[in-house]
Amino acid sequence: MKISKQARRDGKSLFSACFVNGQLDEARAQLAVTRTLEVKPRGYLGTLSHFQRLLKLHLDSRTARVENAVETPPELQASIRASLTRRYGPGLDVSFGVQPALLGGLRIRVGSDVYDGSVKARLEALNEGF
Repeated sequence: MKISKQARRDGKSLFSACFVNGQLDEARAQLAVTRTLEVKPRGYLGTLSHFQRLLKLHLDSRTARVENAVETPPELQASIRASLTRRYGPGLDVSFGVQPALLGGLRIRVGSDVYDGSVKARLEALNEGF
């Protein structure tokens, strides 16, 4: 579905209105969608589609996934949380997981940013070099 420029502007405006003190307010987002569906202005489907895309991108950028080959010790978890909060700001949702295929090291994904310090990635880089 092609979204018009006006629908994109309206979606962005709707998205901007959902923030309170720099944080996304879920209640405002739900209210914005509800009111838009009640009024049904011209191009509302495109507006809501773009609004949904912006919400997804924002939520992805506020979610961090940290993977390690073994269980991450609590001290290291606290250090990683502090570093990510310093870099990406408060309100970041950090989750930790175990991925034995990494062999060692860490892989951190925040939105579209990926920091891969795993042994597996280094071995693959070496293999590509030959």
